[in-house]
Amino acid sequence: MTPQDFRRVALSLPESVEKAHMGHPDFRVCGKIFATLAYPDESVGMVKLTPEQQAAFVKAEPDVFVPVKGKWGLGGATHVRLRKVKKPSLQRALVTAWRNTAPKTLAGPYEPESH
Repeated sequence: MTPQDFRRVALSLPESVEKAHMGHPDFRVCGKIFATLAYPDESVGMVKLTPEQQAAFVKAEPDVFVPVKGKWGLGGATHVRLRKVKKPSLQRALVTAWRNTAPKTLAGPYEPESH
């Protein structure tokens, strides 16, 4: 996958917008960041998961999903290696991060379509 693919999937989620955080693209729902792109470089995205979700993604695909170093990673922030991730896994990770961040009234009724 490419940074453009990551962006396209992230922005396909309801009420998602792209802004910037510390000079890097980020994706927000209702003003809260659920994913970032290109930090530390263009080959990496980041999704905000819970620690339990992170453990499941890393266990399932350790060559694709890697905890962010430090406290952010302990909280569930997870790098996605874009060159290795397949579209269904990327979509699952972004939808999960979006659901974690979106208000329950928005996330509750949302059913992802196949992109």
